[in-house]
Amino acid sequence: MQAVSAGALRDNPGRFALALLGVVLGVALGVAVHLINASALNEFKLAVHSLSGDADLVIRGPRAGFDESLYARLARLPQVQAASPAVESEAQLTGRRETLRIIGLDAFRAAQVQPELIAAMRDQLRDLFDAEALLLSHSAAQWLGLDVGDTLRVDVGTSAIEFKVVGLLPPGAYRQRIAVMDIASAQWRLQRLGRIHRIDLRLRPGTDIDTFQRSLAALLPAGVLAATPEAELERSADLSRSYRLNLDMLALVALFTGAFLVFSTQVLAILRRRSQLATLRVLGLTRRALSGMLIAEGALLGALGSGLGVALGCALAALVLRHFGADLGAGYFRIAAPALHIEPVALALYWLLGTAFAIAGAAVPAIEAGRRAPAHALRAGDEEEGLKKLHTFRAGAALILSGFALTAAPPVNGLPVFGYGAIALILLGTLLLMPALAVMTLARLPAWRFPPAMLAVAQLQATPRQVAISIGAIVTSFSLMVAMLIMVGSFRQSLEEWLTGMLPADLYVRAARSGDAGFFTPEQQARIAATPGVGHARFMRSRNLLLAPERPAVFLLAREIATGPASATLPLVSAPYILPSQAPPAAWISEVAADLHGLRPGDEILLPLDAQPSLFTVAGIWRDYARQTGAIVIDRETYIAITGDRLANEAALWLASGSTPREVEPALRERLSAAQSIEITTAREMRGESLSIFDRTFAVTYALEVVAVLIGLFGVSVSFSAQALARRREFGVLRHIGMTRREIGLMLGCEGALVSALGVGFGLALGWLISLILVYVINRQSFHWSIDLHVPWLALAALAAVLVAAASVTAAWSGRRVMSDDVVGAVREDW
Repeated sequence: MQAVSAGALRDNPGRFALALLGVVLGVALGVAVHLINASALNEFKLAVHSLSGDADLVIRGPRAGFDESLYARLARLPQVQAASPAVESEAQLTGRRETLRIIGLDAFRAAQVQPELIAAMRDQLRDLFDAEALLLSHSAAQWLGLDVGDTLRVDVGTSAIEFKVVGLLPPGAYRQRIAVMDIASAQWRLQRLGRIHRIDLRLRPGTDIDTFQRSLAALLPAGVLAATPEAELERSADLSRSYRLNLDMLALVALFTGAFLVFSTQVLAILRRRSQLATLRVLGLTRRALSGMLIAEGALLGALGSGLGVALGCALAALVLRHFGADLGAGYFRIAAPALHIEPVALALYWLLGTAFAIAGAAVPAIEAGRRAPAHALRAGDEEEGLKKLHTFRAGAALILSGFALTAAPPVNGLPVFGYGAIALILLGTLLLMPALAVMTLARLPAWRFPPAMLAVAQLQATPRQVAISIGAIVTSFSLMVAMLIMVGSFRQSLEEWLTGMLPADLYVRAARSGDAGFFTPEQQARIAATPGVGHARFMRSRNLLLAPERPAVFLLAREIATGPASATLPLVSAPYILPSQAPPAAWISEVAADLHGLRPGDEILLPLDAQPSLFTVAGIWRDYARQTGAIVIDRETYIAITGDRLANEAALWLASGSTPREVEPALRERLSAAQSIEITTAREMRGESLSIFDRTFAVTYALEVVAVLIGLFGVSVSFSAQALARRREFGVLRHIGMTRREIGLMLGCEGALVSALGVGFGLALGWLISLILVYVINRQSFHWSIDLHVPWLALAALAAVLVAAASVTAAWSGRRVMSDDVVGAVREDW
């Protein structure tokens, strides 16, 4: 039997090579995406461990920090063996668009909790006590192009301050981009006097961590929470979990398409070898042995392809990490050249998954070949009869109905597990329905007068189940690409409309592009409002709040709320709640905050704005695409009355009639005396930048889908090359009755165009259904925001046309070898 399988491989190396390539690409993409994400998470884990050291608990507050007196109270507790305070700031780099994380430490206290980090700085500790001194991590120094003795400038408020680089941390000490300085200097230079952001606690031996953590609740001020370092890591990793899962699922699409390619290859190979296999049965080979031999061929193909795919995936991941980092476009993992983190268990699972998919693809045709009677298989023209039992209409319909039922299921641990299950069932069900759909559709094709087209239609109508196999490869990949195009197009259009509504002003002035050290004082706000050419100005203060230890911080936006309905300034997705006369002040929460914290209009919420939490009433839910951890809007006057904080981070300016942004910008910079530290942009520029970030984020998804479509085209090539080989007798007869090679090529091209057109049509319909699940189930459960459905008709039409043309050319190209064969010998084969 080994000789029989080896002979089949020697006779058709190209077909098996394409199937092998499909498995290799599918496994490689899955492995690469997984390793890139795993490497980023591993770097994240190492970073958390480097900062927390031997700490048992981490006390963390909002970006504004909390009173430093809490440190003394906690350090005196009898259960605490050592406590290390820290100041943290995402400082805006002067003249650059990025921020740098600056950490202020008390070196003597940190040595008791973070000994490894302090040991890495031991040679520079004396220099660190200079108020202008800081240490850079090796990756930060490379990124900034700085060395010992150089000057680093960052923006604080609207002014630039300078630091001197007195040393570099060893390359292995901390791989992320950070700067370390003395805590007292950080409080002074970064204008954080009396405030700290984190306290790392190491408890005395024998202290129960959970019990002590619960007892701390009464000692911590509002908005300050205690968590273990492991919980901190899990909370940070949860921010990117949905994005990572979606990428993994997209990579598996390519693997599934490769498995279907194995299926189509095995089906058509068995049809090609039906006489040989029937002869083996006549000679005494049992059904089980025959099926086992064919399944073993698929298993060998899957094992070899998966092995090569794992190797290629590792190489691809290493290449991406070295040259592009682990970001993958979404901005979650901004780590400079993270080290490749190999997970042997994960690699073994991907190898097993690829092999199992290939075995599953080969099993159905192999079992059916074993069941077929040798007498029927030896008869010419048995190809279509042998395919009748490969698919069942009832099973396909049942799978589709089950898939739609799963869409109503809630997420599992915050992940749309049932949503992905629904897509898989609907896709598999449609593939099982494909033979019946092909029979019904092909029977209704009109007759053509052009001979090649007429013969192409007749051929397809006579072999609808073989056509269904070719269509299936196209439907599998094309439907998922259609679904992604509709989902991404809907998201982009919704984002564009949201940006238009959220950016109504002419100019936007920010004290810092990002980070938390920039702000405008009340005096500066008055200067901005009085600048010539400014007709009206609105200011906003933003900060983050910790509402629950297991949830990420939400953003608080204290902004001027215009008179009238809130829907005039916020894109509400719920009916506005009318507050009773004695109700607490209004707060409008984003969809993400509503889902993560279980809030609805009319509910009351405690916001830790000051030492004591303040009660607010949820007055509505609004759509927010900018802050994925949730956002809460309150009136700025209410915020000032509670906190006394009159600072602002951003100003929205409506220009006076006749004024232009080009005229007003120099005047603003002159009045603020900050030509570099503030950012002034128009609404149009902000919209363009946001859409550019969006396109960069989804570039990886497009690449994964393109690979899936290419594997689908491989399927078309395999199908038509196998059918062309099986139809050598037919081509010989056609050549004898006068058809030229060119006309036979045209006939094959017409067949490819018709098959791909059917696949595209079914793929469009199925893709539209899947897009509904992506938009209304998976997107909602993954990211907690809603989007409006928009179908990009032009892009879909262009993609469909390109795919039909490519499939037509592929079909004609696949049959070129057969058309060059001896026509007399081909006819003699029909014994």
